[in-house]
Order: sequence, then structure tokens, then C-alpha cells
Amino acid sequence: MPSFASKTYQWQGLSCAYRLSYQEGQKPIVFIHPVGVGLSGQFWDRCVNHWHSQGQSYSFYIPDLLGCGQSALPHYAYYPEDWAAQLHFFITSEICQPVILVVQGALFPVAMELVHLDPQGIQAMILSGPPAGSLVSENTDPTWQKVRWNLFDSPLGWGFYLYARQESFLRQFSINQLFAKPEDVDDEWLKMLAAGCADLESRHAVYSFLSGFWRRDYREKMQQTEQSVLVVMGDQASSISRDGGAESPEERLQFYTKTFPNAEGVVIPGRNVLPYESTPAFVEACQGFLRAQGL
Repeated sequence: MPSFASKTYQWQGLSCAYRLSYQEGQKPIVFIHPVGVGLSGQFWDRCVNHWHSQGQSYSFYIPDLLGCGQSALPHYAYYPEDWAAQLHFFITSEICQPVILVVQGALFPVAMELVHLDPQGIQAMILSGPPAGSLVSENTDPTWQKVRWNLFDSPLGWGFYLYARQESFLRQFSINQLFAKPEDVDDEWLKMLAAGCADLESRHAVYSFLSGFWRRDYREKMQQTEQSVLVVMGDQASSISRDGGAESPEERLQFYTKTFPNAEGVVIPGRNVLPYESTPAFVEACQGFLRAQGL
């Protein structure tokens, strides 16, 4: 297992946390974790541990986004641009060289904002189970996004978060929406979520995600992306949003590989949290892609 060092840096007067497994002279990989009840950079631990066990030499950087994990938990409405700006500062001030991005799920818009902000800072991208094409192909009315935020940022949202922190809810949601096999929703997963949502101030990042600030048309930015992109889709991939529509994993994969000018895709066993539920297959796909790119 890699030896992680825990570090912090200051951005806009806020403390931001990350963990680092550094290999002298090796290319850096930055892992962008999903946002949800109890989720943080620890989402990637199983993946990074397995990757390291395969003898592949990289420097692994696992940041906690603001509002999550060990980073500051300010009462903000977080937009993709906010997290992208945080990560851009992190890369330019802490890593100081171009990176490979590995991005989970609906944090795809954060990666797109980051690549658009600093194209030279990103060497390649790996997308794990990105959102349904319909969710990133049209703009959502900002007024309704703010209405949702105001509903969540109220006693109603407080009650919802208290309910959503219960193990019974986390287990059932994971079975219904995230994992292909119910038995893969293990104690390690549930304990990670429980620890991640112990501080109620973590609710604001979740409210921001549920408000849909990330839902907009990203096709133009995708078409302008010059980096090589790997899209990894689960063979049982589904959309958490009701607006995601009924599409097969192959159809979703086709949307991304056709919209990006330089993308390839692969379907592996699993559903929506591939780095956790299908770790060996996910790491193998990533390693094969990076070898082919000479990275």
C-alpha cells in the first residue's frame, strides 16, 4: 500500500486538504472525488491502493473539495467553476506541473471547467461513469437551480440531511442507485460515508450538487478539448437523475466519444461507482490507456 502524507494549503482564506503519495520524477495523477452524503477524497483509497500494488509508478494526489472531507466546510452554494478554481490553484501551487485527471461521475463538469481554465495544465483525462448525455447537453434554468438551493438551504433541507445520514438510507440508496451488486455495499463503504457526513456542515456541498448547478450544456467545451480522454462506463450504468432518460451504457459512451475530438471508451462490469465496486477492471483500463498515450 502507498504511504500517504496529509497536507493542507490555503486558498481564498480557506484550508484545503489533500493526501499525497509522491514518487520522485513520476507523472502526477489528480483524483476528483464525487460529491454526495459522506463522500470525499477517501472514495479513491481502494482504487489508488490497488493501482499502487500493480507496480505502476505515478505520484497520486487526492484532494478534498471545499465542503467535503477534511477541507473547510463554508456555507456556500458551490458551482463547478468554484471547485475548478480550487483545483487549478492546487495544481499550480502544490504540484507545479501538468497532471492527469481521473474524475468520478457527475463531477465531470468540474473537470471541463478546469480544462477550459488551463488547457496546458491537463495532460489527459479519465472519466469514470460520467453523467447521461442529456444532463450535459442543455442548459438548466438558473432560476430553478437557485429555487432548489433555497429549498435545501432551509429547515426542510436540514431535515432531509439528517434523514440521509442514517445508515439505512445510505445502504438502500447505494443498492438502488450506485452498485451493481447489493453485496458490494460493504461495511467499509458505509463507515466511510458515516465518517464523511458526521459534520453537518458537509451538507452545503451536497445541497449544491442536488440543486443542479453543474447541469448545463458542455458540448462546446467538450469539442474544444484537445487532450486525450478515456471514458470508462459500467455495463449496468444508470442515471441517478430522473431527467437522465433511458439510455444504454453503449449509447452514453457513444455520446462522449463522438463529442470529444480525441476520446475512446470502454465498458467494464459494474454500475456507477466503478473505482470502488470494480477496482481491478477500472485500474486495468486506466493503465492501458495511459500506456498507449505514453504517460
